[in-house]
Amino acid sequence: MADPSTYRPAPGAIPTSPGVYKFRDAHGRVIYVGKAKSLRPRLSSYFQDLAGLHSRTATMVTTAASVEWTVVGTEVEALQLEYSWIKEFDPRFNVKYRDDKSYPELAVTLNEEFPRVQVMRGAHRKGVRYFGPYGHAWAIRETVDLMLRVFPVRTCSNGVFKRAQQVGRPCLLGYIGKCAAPCVGKISQAEHVALAEEFCDFMAGRTGGYLRRLEQQMQEAAAELEYERAGRLRDDIAALKRAMEKNAVVLADGTDADLFALAQDELEAAVQIFHVRGGRVRGQRGWVTDKVEDIDTPALVEHALQQLYGGGTESVPREVLVPALPEPLGPVQEWLTGLRGSQVDLRVPQRGDKKDLMVTVQRNAQQGLALHKTKRASDLTTRSRALQEITDALELDSVPLRIECFDISHLQGEDVVASMVVFEDGLARKSEYRRFQIKGFEGQDDVRSMHEVISRRFRRYLREREQTGEWAVPEEALPDEVGQGDEDGPESKTDDIGRPKRFAYPPQLLVVDGGQPQVAAAKRALEELGIDDVALCGLAKRLEEVWLPGQDDPVVLPRSSEGLYLLQRVRDEAHRFAITYQRAKRGKRFTAGELDSVPGLGETRRQALLKHFGSLKKLRAATVDQLCEVPGIGRRTAETVAAALASRPPAAPAVNTATGEIIDDSAGTDSTGTDSAATDNASTDHAATDHAEPVSGEAPAGQTTHLTETP
Repeated sequence: MADPSTYRPAPGAIPTSPGVYKFRDAHGRVIYVGKAKSLRPRLSSYFQDLAGLHSRTATMVTTAASVEWTVVGTEVEALQLEYSWIKEFDPRFNVKYRDDKSYPELAVTLNEEFPRVQVMRGAHRKGVRYFGPYGHAWAIRETVDLMLRVFPVRTCSNGVFKRAQQVGRPCLLGYIGKCAAPCVGKISQAEHVALAEEFCDFMAGRTGGYLRRLEQQMQEAAAELEYERAGRLRDDIAALKRAMEKNAVVLADGTDADLFALAQDELEAAVQIFHVRGGRVRGQRGWVTDKVEDIDTPALVEHALQQLYGGGTESVPREVLVPALPEPLGPVQEWLTGLRGSQVDLRVPQRGDKKDLMVTVQRNAQQGLALHKTKRASDLTTRSRALQEITDALELDSVPLRIECFDISHLQGEDVVASMVVFEDGLARKSEYRRFQIKGFEGQDDVRSMHEVISRRFRRYLREREQTGEWAVPEEALPDEVGQGDEDGPESKTDDIGRPKRFAYPPQLLVVDGGQPQVAAAKRALEELGIDDVALCGLAKRLEEVWLPGQDDPVVLPRSSEGLYLLQRVRDEAHRFAITYQRAKRGKRFTAGELDSVPGLGETRRQALLKHFGSLKKLRAATVDQLCEVPGIGRRTAETVAAALASRPPAAPAVNTATGEIIDDSAGTDSTGTDSAATDNASTDHAATDHAEPVSGEAPAGQTTHLTETP
């Protein structure tokens, strides 16, 4: 525990300007980010007597080892910089609302030639109209299904749309009247765009006029004895009314607002948000956070506003209703106004319908906090029991709060890779996952591969400890090739910017996927590096036995053991992560084309060449002057491409093994410059397991292969 007086800034050194400050721990990691209207009084408040500080604040200042600050011009700039640093450094003592899922939205792609209605998640795209968010994707699909009867906008993917254009026949929705079928010209492009805009207007709440117009058309059709058309209009009106009923009217028509409510106790806080658009509740979401810093309701509201609007994925409405106003109010309101581009009314509702709706939002926040506590109590109990069972079974000195697991994956000795997954407090920490390419040797040797990857991981750890000056590491433990072959690159992020280093933290328990040979290899790697404070075990697949180094008999945990279940989850996650990487490397190798290895030729110019000439065969026959006609291809690049293609023999023709038909190269080439038949042949995926069975060389029926010449 550090003494705050050891890093307290000198008197008068802290400016009185607005700014943002960072506390760092002894490893250089940023542990807290804050902002202040005046930095001097705010920072000075942290260095008073510890007895006068809140318990969480006292823990933070005693964990920290240094403090630094950045001066900005205004409080709005301080607000923006604080949010950026919290997202970048993920400080452990800052409030961070945890959203357990991404919320789907109904999107209309008005930026396309033929707009499409679909479900979207994530960041908003330019030219796309969004409605929501909704609690569930099925709620969007139910609404869209009702709306398509009246507004038959296309919902198919681009691939299905292009296919329908080629064959001149619409999909099923076009036949049953739930798509206007612009793919086959039933309506023009301008008519389809107008139809999509009408769909957006109705979803935006402008419903009254449209319904009255449909009712008038229905009465006119009935008066003219067109009963079939009148019945269809009647059913359209009923469908639209059912779609409207799914979003209850809660405020005056045309009201756009977001309502925030908080429920909190000493340790946690829950926020609930209702999105009201056009007077209707279009979506709802909720977050929960640990109150790791001393924070009041206005500050929690400010953090919630940053969380929702700071990422740029959520549009800011005209009104934002909150339970308490941030202090000071001006910078936050100015920031929201800048995001929206027009005035935003940030206030606490005092009376009327908005006050009544806020009570409902508050009730949802309280229920969300109660539900979270129930789930977390059960989850914490289970995870604590699992970690304690592992501690007792393996006779560890302390509970393994950080567990790392390694697995090797290959296919018949090719594309040998390894994975490292990390679990902290019994939960996966995916930002710490790492993957490796085995480059020390070629062929299939899981034991040797495990020794290499464990050595590389802990050499990086020793190097980073030496760089921080925590201890001197012998030179023989730090060869120049340390870290080479990592998918993440040879160098870690430096500690002077405060981001977590890639291999800086050792695990309390190291798990390898395998039995005695793999455990012995990992133990040997640790001993060669002089590391003796990391517990080690292996989990064998056959009988789920836990092997310890130097022991002839395994540790057998009960099948119902929570500890065994946790080890299995860790091992299975490492297996999944390794197989995913191995398959990606194998697929990339199989689909590599002749243009991929041309120096200085990137993806954009490869695509331009293939698009211009149409096939690799025609590209190979082109002259340097013809290559120079392609936009972006200069003479030097053209000469390099021509020389590279001329130095390689043409690929063997492809043949369909079911029909015996030889496929001409000019028939088509994919975007990588690979023969399309070769790509089809490579796409047949065989499970990439650690000990994969040999794959038969016989091609399945209807699959293409390549003819090869025999001498």
